[in-house]
Formats: sequence, C-alpha cells, structure tokens
Amino acid sequence: MKAYRIHVQGIVQAVGFRPFIYRIAHEHNLRGYVKNLSDAGVEIVVEGREGDIEAFIRDIYRKKPPLARIEKIERKEILPQGFDRFYIEKSSKGGSGGDSIIPPDIAICEDCLRELFDPTNKRYMYPFIVCTNCGPRFTIIEDLPYDRENTTMREFPMCDYCESEYRDPLNRRYHAEPVCCPVCGPTYRLYTNDGEEITGDPLRKAAELIDKGYIVAIKGIGGIHLACDATNEEAVAELRRRTFRPQKPFAIMADSLETVKTFAYLSKEEEEELTSYRRPIITLRKREPFPLPENLAPGLHTIGVMLPYAGTHYILFHWSKTKVYVMTSANYPGMPMVKDNDRAFEELKEMADYLLLHNRKILNRADDSVIRFVDGKRAVIRRSRGFVPLPIEIPFNYRGLAVGAELMNAFGVAKNGKVYPSQYIGNTGKVEVLEFMREAIEHFRKILRVKDFDLIIADLHPSYNTTKLAMELANELDVELLQVQHHYAHIASVLAEKNLESAVGIAVDGVGYGTDGNTWGGEVLYLGYEDVERLTHIDYYPLPGGDLASYYPLRALMGILSNIYSVEELEGIITKCCPKAIESLRYGKVEFNVVLTQLAKGINTSYASSTGRVLDALAVLLNVAYRRHYEGEPAMKLESFAMKGKNDLKFEVPVEGELIKVEELFAQILGVLEKAPPADIAYSAHLALARAFAEVAIEKAREFGVKDVTMSGGVAYNELIVKTVRKAVEASGLRFHVTTEVPRGDNGINVGQAFLGGLYLEGYLTKEDLML
Repeated sequence: MKAYRIHVQGIVQAVGFRPFIYRIAHEHNLRGYVKNLSDAGVEIVVEGREGDIEAFIRDIYRKKPPLARIEKIERKEILPQGFDRFYIEKSSKGGSGGDSIIPPDIAICEDCLRELFDPTNKRYMYPFIVCTNCGPRFTIIEDLPYDRENTTMREFPMCDYCESEYRDPLNRRYHAEPVCCPVCGPTYRLYTNDGEEITGDPLRKAAELIDKGYIVAIKGIGGIHLACDATNEEAVAELRRRTFRPQKPFAIMADSLETVKTFAYLSKEEEEELTSYRRPIITLRKREPFPLPENLAPGLHTIGVMLPYAGTHYILFHWSKTKVYVMTSANYPGMPMVKDNDRAFEELKEMADYLLLHNRKILNRADDSVIRFVDGKRAVIRRSRGFVPLPIEIPFNYRGLAVGAELMNAFGVAKNGKVYPSQYIGNTGKVEVLEFMREAIEHFRKILRVKDFDLIIADLHPSYNTTKLAMELANELDVELLQVQHHYAHIASVLAEKNLESAVGIAVDGVGYGTDGNTWGGEVLYLGYEDVERLTHIDYYPLPGGDLASYYPLRALMGILSNIYSVEELEGIITKCCPKAIESLRYGKVEFNVVLTQLAKGINTSYASSTGRVLDALAVLLNVAYRRHYEGEPAMKLESFAMKGKNDLKFEVPVEGELIKVEELFAQILGVLEKAPPADIAYSAHLALARAFAEVAIEKAREFGVKDVTMSGGVAYNELIVKTVRKAVEASGLRFHVTTEVPRGDNGINVGQAFLGGLYLEGYLTKEDLML
C-alpha cells in the first residue's frame, strides 16, 4: 500500500478537473480525495497499489479535460491514512500562492447549445445555460478558490434540481459554479431608455426591435454591447452618430459560419480561431462585391467578425430575421465599456433606444478580443475575453507589476516565471479608464495572491498617466521603480514569447518616447541579455504642432517634405497634390499657413522617427485619408488602398549611415504621382519601406552574430510590410519572429516590460541601459 499527496498546477479549476480525477481514481481502484486550493491549484491524496497510482498519474496527463492545462505536478509520499473510498472534498481556504491559473470565459459548448433548443429540456431557451465545459469564469470571479460563494453567482441560490446536478460527480455540471436554471438563476428584462419595462419575452422582443431598425443595448458576459441590424445602412449610420464614431469600424456578429462566408473570405486558420472557445473578433477580408453596408468599415478591405458565444446571442438570432448584428462596445470613445445596470441607464440613454439587461453582476469587465491573421500567422490586436487571465512564460522568477503603455493599455503581473496580462484597459489618458486600471490591478493582486512586488516597471514617457500611476504605487508600496524605453519593450515582448536570448528587432509604430526626448517609432535595435542598443532609425523629421500631427496627418507630410523642400516649394506641392487635405485642417488655409511658418522658424515643433506617421503622411499625399478619427486610421486605410495595387514601381529608401531616409521615398513618389496608378504607388511604397528595414536588420544581425530578427509595434499588423520583411529575412538564412500570443501593438507592451524587469533584477541590464 502506497500513499501520495499530489499538487497539480495549471488551468485545473472550473474546467471539470475534480470530477475527472474522481472518475479515474475509481477506475484505478484508488482511495483518498481531491480538492481545490485557494491558489487555484488542486490537491489530490491517493492510496492504493504502486502500479495503480502510476497509471492514475499517467492518465491525468493523457486524459485531462479539453480545457485543462497542466503546468506542473508535484507529488510527495506520505503515510497511508486508511481512506475507505475516493471522494471530492470541500475547497481549501489556505494556499501557497502557487502557479495555478483561473480559466478565461469560455463560449457555450455544443452540449449546452443542444439543450438550449430542446423543448423537453428544463433549460430550454434559457440564456444562462452553462456546464463545467463552458460559461463565464474570469468575469464573475471575486476570489479564490473558484467556488460559487466567491463569484457573483452567490446571489442566486440553487434550486433542488440544479443542486442535484452540481453535487453529482458524474454529471457534467458537477461544481459548474455558474449553474442555474429559469427557476433559480439570473433573468433578463427589457427596458426603454427611459427605464420603463417592456412586457413579454425580453429576448424575443429585443430581436424584433433590432429587426425594426432600433438600437438595443445588450448586457452579456463581460460588459454591455450596442446592437443593431448590420444589414440596415440607416441604423448603422444612426449608431455612428450617437456614439461619435464617424469612421471607426464596427464589429459585427453573424449567426453562423455559413453566414460569415457570404460576406468575407475565410482561411482554415481564421475559421478555427473564429469557432474556438475564445470566440474573438477576427478581422476578415471582405468579399467583393461586399454585400453588407460599406459604412460598417468605411475605407477598409477588412471587416471585424465574431460568432455567438453565449446563449443570449443564439436566442436573439433564433427570433431575429436578420443574420448579422453590429455588436460594438457600449461606451463613448475612449471610455470604459459599460457593465453595470445603474450606469447603463445613465450613460446609454442617448445611445440606445432599448436596454436588454440581466441581473447578474459583471465583476470584471472584459471587452471582446480582436485578432487578425497577418502573413498567415495569428496577430492578437486586443487580448481580453477568452484569453485573460492566461499567462505568458518568461525566464525570470520575481513578483512585479508592468503597467503597460498609455493607449490600448493592459498591465501585467509577473509571478513565478510568468506574466499575467490583464484584460484590455484602454486609453489611460482618461480619468475613468485610469480608475478602472487601479481596480483591475487590485483584483489581479488578490486572485494571484501577490501582496508585495519586487519591482514596478513603467514606460519612459514622463507624461503618461501609467507612468505617474507606477510612481504613486512604487512610493505607496515602497517598491523600486524601473522605467524602460517603449520600443525596447516592444522587442522584448517577442523575446519573451519566443524564448530568445538575443535578436535584432524592428520596432515600428506610431509614437514612443525616445531616450533622447524625441518621438521614436521606426527603429532597428539590438536586444540581448548583455546589451540593448539602438542601431538604425528613420531619419528625424519635424512634426509641427507635435501630437496634433497624429490627428491631422497633413502636418506629418509637411514635416517630412520639409527635410528636402523649401517652405515655398512645400506650399506649392501640397496645394497641387492634396488640396483637400488643407480643407481638412480645423482652421483650413489659415492653419496651413501657420504650419508653414512653424516649419520655417522651428516653432512648436517636435522631431520624430515614427513609421506610423510616415504611413499617415503617405495616406494624405495619395488622398486616401486626411484625418484620424480612431487609432491607426490613415495607415489602415492606406494599407487597404495598397492592396488594390499590382505593380511594384521599385522605389528605394536609401540608408545613409544609421539613418533611413524616408524623405527620399516621398521625392520618388512625387516624381511619378501624375503617371502611375495611385494604388500601385501605395503598394510600392509599402514594399520599399519594408525592404529598407529588412536590409538594415539583416546587416546588423550579421554584424552582431545573431540568427534571429524580430518585429513588433503597431505596424507589425500590416500585411504588406510584414510579409516583405519576413521573405527578405528568411531568404538571407536568418529566422524571423513575430508574436502570435502577445499583442504586437501597445496592448502587449506589458509583457516586454516584465521581461526587461527580469533582465534588470538578474543584473544583466542596468537602468541606464534601459533609459539611455
């Protein structure tokens, strides 16, 4: 007779792990117990024959539930205690703060979906139907262990029927903490925007109202969405007007994969991701001709699409005539997604005609995740519902807080060789978003059992609210603060995900505060355990008005051209090539003349090496876009326009010393502007810029003796640029890396910050290395 105490770490709570252990323990004639630990691990005590215990442990690995992920199994031999059976014990309230993980929110499973539409089933047409294999997790959890009393479901005592399933180890709802039914669970109600309740079946009525062209706010898993009929151009236009989103692409939800295929092209990888348990938004290439209204995603060749992921969505489509809804976050631009009923009536009154709300609290807001496939690989744009709080492994064992960037923010908590990125936080320049971030940090500390930090890591930018928050927390908690340069963190995020020790990195994005006080964004860097160095960059060009250039990209165009043309020549070029861009300025010609004066005298002008501003400037020169209404708009529209191009005009971007001379690209474009098709010019400009970065990176990789070239930053979502760089790098015999788990833009920078924090604490890099 042998006895062991076994500790399993990983995703082993809320995924049917205990009933699974119960079943295989009985299969192997073992006695003892299994229980959840408050650190989210699982403890198993088994007694029996040595061979049966060894077979049992093999089966834990081989037969684990589909959603379980085993990180580590530790076992220790103990004295037999004489158990007479194997049972499931009540969860432990203690805990060591181990590595185990709460699973993310999981889309409704096929079994529950089948029951949802079975008229003989107790949960027929009940939107909150769940089992151990699906349903909300992260969004409802308040504390560990993951038991009902530690979730927002504690407000709904189970009826006898639900409790009988919940207590039965052989039932698939065994300890499914959100389990409920129409008798005991949450309910929906439908209201006018004045708060008057609408009688009748709330979901059926809501579907009918959407079909009639109304805008309905729908409370779901991680927050509230605004929904309307995506086939109704007028309804879409009205939603744009009410939400102050004149151009930003709307995400849409289609009732089925078959419907998606009627308006978008799907690769095998995109289809797998779209139907995965994460159910993210996937940006898909539009079919031509596009059968849906163009104002869903104006000027873009892609459309953001997701499939239903909760019973609510399936029921709405069941009653609806339309097969496609707009399903966009309920918030004003830059503000957090609304999640609470009382706030919904206050904040959505002007946006929604009706509100479909349930009475289960959403504890942790979680926007829909967004993914694009770039050059055949997954590129996560927004990592939130379905991913969080799953960790990313790093080779450094410390406890830290990486606060991330200012825009597209997510923070990360480092613990025991992992970084746990938060859900999408947003634009922390807004006070309300910063408060949301504070609350989320405290929640992560609670559920991850992190009381103290060894280090807090922030961006180098002195004016970021995240930097100021990091300073406050460091002072409050008496923790050391480390500030790291923005683009170093971008490249470090690739090293973290790909487990690299050194690489030459191409960091390309909109803005990042440089160690020299200028705005970086077109950099070739070396990053390794022993050194970080800026090797080459886009030659600085003036940005008249500084940050105004990101909103009015004509300013960036004029700045770039001013490197090679006089102010008088510049005025003539703009007036001739893109006169509408002058009209797009807030004060038209008057402002245009002021910008000319700024450039002539160097007044109120910053300097940048930003790739994002270069692409924005090209969008203006080719009359593709003149204003930025949402992050990345001009560059995104330029990429869509370039996709129509066919001929490579063989532009060249020269490199002089350590400078990439993008102004020469613009001079070449001006030389063919009246001769070549504009789409061919856009296409060729992308390829030329990508070739310049690739050539420099290849040269520097050979110089530094490394075999790996990485790419990160917001421009790493650009299909033409990434594909061109990758082909050139691989043709040279080097390895090319982009992230597929960590967002390539600022939403993933926290992982890079945490990686650099580890290098600092281990003594590989100094503060001066990361800031100078």
